[in-house]
Amino acid sequence: MKAGRRANSDAVAKTDVVPKSGAIATPDVVPKSGAVATPDEVPKSDRLRKSAPGPTAARVPRAAPGPTAAPVPRGALPLLAATQLLLILDTAIVNVALPSMGEDLGAGSADLSWVANAYLIAFGGLLLLGGRAADLLGHRRVFLAGLGLLAAASALGALAPHAGVLVAARAAQGVGAAFAAAAAFALLLVLFPDGPARHKALAAFAAMGGLGGVLGTVLGGVLTDLLGWRSTFWLNVLAALLLGVLVLRLLDGRAAPPEDGDRFDLAGALAVTAGLALVAYALVGAADQGWVSGHTVAAGGAGLVLLAVFAVVETRARRPLVPPEVLARPALRLANILSALAQMTLFPMFFLVSLYLQSVIGYAPLGGGLGLLPLSVVVVAVAPQAGRLIFRFGLTRTMTLGFVLLCAGTVWLALALRSDGTFLTTVLAPSLLLGAALPLVMVTTNVAATADAAPEETGLASGLVNTAQQFGSVLGLAVLVAVATTRTESATAAAQTDGFRAALLVGGAFAAVAAVASLRLRLPTPSPAPPRQGRVTEPR
Repeated sequence: MKAGRRANSDAVAKTDVVPKSGAIATPDVVPKSGAVATPDEVPKSDRLRKSAPGPTAARVPRAAPGPTAAPVPRGALPLLAATQLLLILDTAIVNVALPSMGEDLGAGSADLSWVANAYLIAFGGLLLLGGRAADLLGHRRVFLAGLGLLAAASALGALAPHAGVLVAARAAQGVGAAFAAAAAFALLLVLFPDGPARHKALAAFAAMGGLGGVLGTVLGGVLTDLLGWRSTFWLNVLAALLLGVLVLRLLDGRAAPPEDGDRFDLAGALAVTAGLALVAYALVGAADQGWVSGHTVAAGGAGLVLLAVFAVVETRARRPLVPPEVLARPALRLANILSALAQMTLFPMFFLVSLYLQSVIGYAPLGGGLGLLPLSVVVVAVAPQAGRLIFRFGLTRTMTLGFVLLCAGTVWLALALRSDGTFLTTVLAPSLLLGAALPLVMVTTNVAATADAAPEETGLASGLVNTAQQFGSVLGLAVLVAVATTRTESATAAAQTDGFRAALLVGGAFAAVAAVASLRLRLPTPSPAPPRQGRVTEPR
């Protein structure tokens, strides 16, 4: 291997090419004559991956610079971050509007639970497929398709005459959201190379995640009270259409049809999608059906069998959906596990805190959402500093710091809860610490999970980390709600507080495990990419 300069985490490799028209050249673009080839247009080279020992291996490697460099237009990051905000916002808004939906449609608690669960199952089951489809069919094309389906499904939900149609609309929303989320994240990886530019972009995504939950709770309460629950779906329609117009305006792409050698792995796609959906179905129903019930065991077992079938198919497929050599990378595996552990603590924490503020302290739903506003303000303030911390202390140390803060904040919150407490005495101070931990954990795990992805693997890396985070959220919520329910022997405020405390302590244990595991993270140091010669067409 030729000697190459070790990459530093503060270096930014600008490989993106902006056409004269001002539109962003995405990997879908086949350049006109004389244009410079984009990273996706270079055939995949055999990259040597060697884990460098010592703490310096935890720093993020630098992508090899291209022959020309041009800054990414300012509209790219706001567009992609707004997509992340919309998807988080949608989940929070619907959760607030569920009681009004039940009253209007005459739906019981079982039907209402599936209004939320249908979205989670479809979203979690299709993230991996959406990411790989974006690699093969074009990131911009899949992004637009996801937004279009999300808008159409939201319109169907707004017009739903009964609960059955509403559940179907929510499932379709989950499909559209999965494809849009995976493609948007893949575009972020392509447009912003490893280093401070990507750290800044990932920090914006983390900030939108923290802001979306609170903003969705507030908007859900306001829209439901003033205009009715159907207005929450029409908001999705307008937002998705607006984002679609901006995609057409800012992202320029013309995807070439796949060549014969790049046929889609249909058997693998069907097996992994059905397997992930069944596992998600088992997890979201475990709280009601029981962890050892026939319903949970049958669905979960069938899902695991299909995932095993998927693993066998991938070893024989000509063009596997998830190449086995990708999953063989130790850093990628550990980073995705850490992403899941982060969400197993964070996602249930938001739910439990909001429930505590409403059911124990007596806040209205809108007040419960506003109680998380200080946390979100800290998230937005700390997220832009994540890149500087990575540069100064290294990726591994910053990640470990984030998980330590997450553990400390969650345990502090659990021990502070009181049945006769107030927001100021129980939730405020620990939530500020959690607000600082959230962006550090999210940015560093996303950087680690995507740093080793080749240009033609950006969608795959996006699908893997998003799937890990989604299933971490679903699994964490199922486990912590089960713990809270088990410890709650009555409906009194004291009993509910004991249940919430026990659940949050379990969440703190997840964060502690992640903090210890993060010390083992070592990113490989790639060899320099070979020089490009002439115009090369996009491999398909």
